[in-house]
Amino acid sequence: MKSNKSLSYEALLETFKSILRSNHLKFTAQREAILRTLYEHPDHFTPENLYLLVKEKYPDLNTGITTVYRTLNLLEENKLVTSLSFGTQGKKFELGNKPHHDHMICEVCGSIIEFEDPKIEALQQAIAKAHGFKLTNHLMQLYGICKKCQEKE
Repeated sequence: MKSNKSLSYEALLETFKSILRSNHLKFTAQREAILRTLYEHPDHFTPENLYLLVKEKYPDLNTGITTVYRTLNLLEENKLVTSLSFGTQGKKFELGNKPHHDHMICEVCGSIIEFEDPKIEALQQAIAKAHGFKLTNHLMQLYGICKKCQEKE
């Protein structure tokens, strides 16, 4: 989803309800709690982390881990969330309403640092153009060791 944080929660919720209707699924308090939690927390979540946060924020809702997985998959299929793959460690998800950004991922602690660089974006466009390639989207993930983990060594 290529937009920015200015997308209101109400607009996001209406889009989500429309997706649910088109997939013949019910709008439930549990699904809304998952969406709201993603909206209010700009972090990158594993489904398990998100599940625990939803349970903490909404203790009276009977939200199962399966509901979290299914909701995340539906949101990802419809480009409302994006994911970063960590191989055998699974995926981390974030709400897709941020401006385009790339990621640096620490191989020691798993922290994720978001960054934007107009020079890198321009260079990618130039490379694509030089190869006669129409660039429609990209995902850059740089792996290494964050400052904190380097200081511990």
